[in-house]
Amino acid sequence: MFNFSTFLQLIVDGLAQGSLYAALALAIVLVNRATGLINFAQGAMAVLGSYLGLTVHNLVAVVNPLVGIIVGIVVAVAASFALGALVERFVMRRFTGGEEDTKVVATIGLLTLITGIIGIVWGFNFIPYPFFFNSGASFTVAGISISVWSLTTFLTILALMGVLQLLFSRTKLGLGLRAVADNAPSAAFSGIRVGRMLMVGWGLAAALGTIAGILLAAKVQLNPGNFDPILVYALAAVIIGGLDSPIGAVIAAWAIAVLENLAGTYVSWIGHDLKIAVPFVLLFIILILRPQGLFGRKVVVRV
Repeated sequence: MFNFSTFLQLIVDGLAQGSLYAALALAIVLVNRATGLINFAQGAMAVLGSYLGLTVHNLVAVVNPLVGIIVGIVVAVAASFALGALVERFVMRRFTGGEEDTKVVATIGLLTLITGIIGIVWGFNFIPYPFFFNSGASFTVAGISISVWSLTTFLTILALMGVLQLLFSRTKLGLGLRAVADNAPSAAFSGIRVGRMLMVGWGLAAALGTIAGILLAAKVQLNPGNFDPILVYALAAVIIGGLDSPIGAVIAAWAIAVLENLAGTYVSWIGHDLKIAVPFVLLFIILILRPQGLFGRKVVVRV
C-alpha cells in the first residue's frame, strides 16, 4: 500500500543527498566555465582542504572548541583557494596549447597524487569531523523526519547556486571567466588578464569543493576517499544539467538523488543494489535528446 509519508521522506532524503552531489557539481561547473576543462581531481582537492581545516581546528580547539570550528572552516576554504590557484599556475598551465585529452589525464594524475599525499600525512582511517551540531540531530515536520545536517546542506547549496549564477551573469569577474573559457586569445586582446582569471577560477572551484567536503565529513567522518563515489554522481549531474549552468547542475543533482531513492524503493527489480544505474539511464537519455544538457547552451560553429 502506498504511504504518502514514506514518499515525502524519500524526497527529503534525496534532496539532502543530492545537495552533496550538487556541491561538487558546482565546483566542476566553475572550473569548466573558467577553463573549458572538467577537473577529475576536484573531489581530492576538496578532501585535502577539509584535512587542513581539521588540523587547524585541533590546534585552536584546545583554547575554544567553537572558535576552532569556525577558524578551521575559514582556513580550509582559504587554503583550498590558494591550492587551486597554485595547481592552475604551476601544473595545468604547463599544458596550455596542448590536447584537451592530455589536460584531462593530468587532472586524473592529480587525483591520484593528492589522495596519496593525504594518506601519507593523515592516514586512511575515518576521522570524526567537528561541526556546529551532531550529525544525528533532527526534527519532525508533519511526520517527516528532517535532519539538521540535511537542512543545512540544502540551504548552503541553494545559496551557493544563487551566488554562482549572479557571479557569472552580473559581475565583471564572472564575465571575464566566461570570456577566457570561450576564447582566451580574444579575451587577452580585450585586456583581460587570462592567467589571473584562470587562477581565480581554479581557486574558487577548490574553495567551493572544500565547503562540500566539510559538509560531507561532518556526516560520515573524514577519509581520503570521501568523494570517490560522489564524483560519479556529480559528473552525471553536470552533464545532465549542462556544463555551463550552475542552476542546471544543482537541479540535476537533486533529481538524480530523488529518482534514485524512489526507484530503489518502489521498483522491485531495481532495489538498493541497482539504483546506482538510475543516473546513467538519465544520462543516456539526455545525451540522445539534448546533448548540451537540460540547461546548457547549444554551441554553434561557423564554417
